[in-house]
Amino acid sequence: MQLEFSNYITMAKPERLELQSADGVQLNLDALYQIAPSCFTEAPDPKTGKIKRMVNFDILRQLLGDDSVEDAPEAYEFNWVGKQAARADVLRPINKTLRPVKEDSVDWDNTQNLYIEGDNLEVLKLLQKSYLGKVKMIYIDPPYNTGNDFVYHDDFAQNQAEYDEASGAVDELGNRYYRNTDSNGRYHSDWCSMIYSRLMLARKLLTEDGVIFISIDDNEVENLRKICDEVYGGVNFVAQLIWQRAFAPKNDARFVSNSHDYVLMFAKNIEQFKIGRLDRTEEANARYSNPDNDPRGVWTSGDLSVKTYSQSGDYSITTPSGKVVNPPSGGCWRFSQKEFEERVKDNRIWFGANGDNTPRIKRFLSELKFEGMAPTSILFHKDVGHSQEGAKEVVSMFDGVGVFDGPKPTRLMKHLMILANLKDDSIVLDFFSGSATTAHALMLCNAERKKQCKFILTQIPEKIDGKGEKFGYKNICEIGKERIRRAGKKIKEENPDAQDLDIGFRVFRVDSSNFEEVEHTPKEWSQAQLDLFLNNIKSDRDDLDLLFGCMLDWGVKLSLPMTSEEVDGKMIYTVNDGDLVACFADDVTENVVKAMADKMPLRVIFRDSCFSEDSAKINIYETFKQLMDWSDQEVVKNIRVI
Repeated sequence: MQLEFSNYITMAKPERLELQSADGVQLNLDALYQIAPSCFTEAPDPKTGKIKRMVNFDILRQLLGDDSVEDAPEAYEFNWVGKQAARADVLRPINKTLRPVKEDSVDWDNTQNLYIEGDNLEVLKLLQKSYLGKVKMIYIDPPYNTGNDFVYHDDFAQNQAEYDEASGAVDELGNRYYRNTDSNGRYHSDWCSMIYSRLMLARKLLTEDGVIFISIDDNEVENLRKICDEVYGGVNFVAQLIWQRAFAPKNDARFVSNSHDYVLMFAKNIEQFKIGRLDRTEEANARYSNPDNDPRGVWTSGDLSVKTYSQSGDYSITTPSGKVVNPPSGGCWRFSQKEFEERVKDNRIWFGANGDNTPRIKRFLSELKFEGMAPTSILFHKDVGHSQEGAKEVVSMFDGVGVFDGPKPTRLMKHLMILANLKDDSIVLDFFSGSATTAHALMLCNAERKKQCKFILTQIPEKIDGKGEKFGYKNICEIGKERIRRAGKKIKEENPDAQDLDIGFRVFRVDSSNFEEVEHTPKEWSQAQLDLFLNNIKSDRDDLDLLFGCMLDWGVKLSLPMTSEEVDGKMIYTVNDGDLVACFADDVTENVVKAMADKMPLRVIFRDSCFSEDSAKINIYETFKQLMDWSDQEVVKNIRVI
């Protein structure tokens, strides 16, 4: 009987929450399992000894048939020194967390917007569990490659000596074969590695109908296009937009005045993405006329032929003047003959004023105005703003002081948000947020279009020089947060009917794990240090640190509302009416457990030190089983300890 009770205790012991970012390898395995479960088998994990799912590559090769390759001597691919290291780093989890910074936040209790300070590679890893497949639009304006060092010093970045050795640029004596100019690989390799890893992580966050926009200039546009073709798939390429960023050409240019930048646009899944249509302009409407006084109003005509051949559309048309017209060589008419005749009867075919022109289909403005206009690949500054306009917007926000260089105009960002076809509550992510133009533009869009879209902005707290520092801003993050505060206030003042507009944001900061390192052998620990095994939480961390750390580790959105209440002197935290219920106090009582169960939680979290003995942990299982009607499997799945 004693043996059975001991076994029950072992089975009933709550599992520990995984206290690190998502494992990229496991995410890939989970995705593969969804489409090819038959190529998986169960085998012991060499690290833990537990049975786990593993890939049977022989079966996977059979499923792929002739479309699999292992060691192709020649292949079409874009490669550079450091690419394998960047790919490996994407898969590697990190032991860090996001700590809440309430004092820098605005409307903490109600807002659903996030501002995160830290290296965006780490932030993207930390967001994987909570925001996997939940972001509708990503916009980034990464640092353009000028040949200088980047602020983002990733672990896989190489110094010149390491690069020379890896690329074969030195002989056996260490002599270099060439000078390090902007024409050799090193100039581009570090930048490619930096953007490659971040784009791989970003793709996982996009919804299936999501889209990413990337601003870039001539220096790396060619390489960026190849990287995106690999990461997002060339079939998911939507457009390479050309933005006329300069208000006027520079007459002192050495050769050609560079007046444009690019915005690459890739969908997560081109089959599910639907591009947004632009609002119609007076200029566009002026192109419509009504030469035949059609009672349906003004119209314009469109081509009746198509290049894709169909037998049903291959026929001759006789115009009212008696002229016979055939479809163009290799093509056909877009309608069958019956459909064409129906449109002739409905006066939807135009043969010209004399009745002898090649027929065209009439398109009425009254029928098109609700569809909007198709976007074009060239973005003129008269329509979406220019770089000087973006700078002036920031200057006006900061009382005439220029505190930031090169911000994008909000009109450009609003234009891209229309193309992204945002839904009423979509999430927009910018992980090179700079002066926070994306947040400013999204709040404007929400006010104008009556939406409740949310933003997640990420920026490394890079130190700034110049005017910004003179006026008390130590880093870019301080400027970005202050711009959101001022822009939100102004938007509400100018839109009195948008008082429910969310202009707040919760601030988080990347930091080391909430927990002390305890990975030592027993002989390395003194008796006093052994207390860390019972209470391994760092002394400078509070309940909110632990709560948001648990939300990250368990895949709960950081923007969800939360409440707290005290029971028997112990604080209980509830996220989104029960998505997660937590108590981090010592000596949790039965009343606390019952109060937590009353909230009908989906997830329950405790500190391991909450319980003085194993019998108390067993009581938790039994209480939740009875009050929540959970099975043994549900109890094990839904309760965790840290």
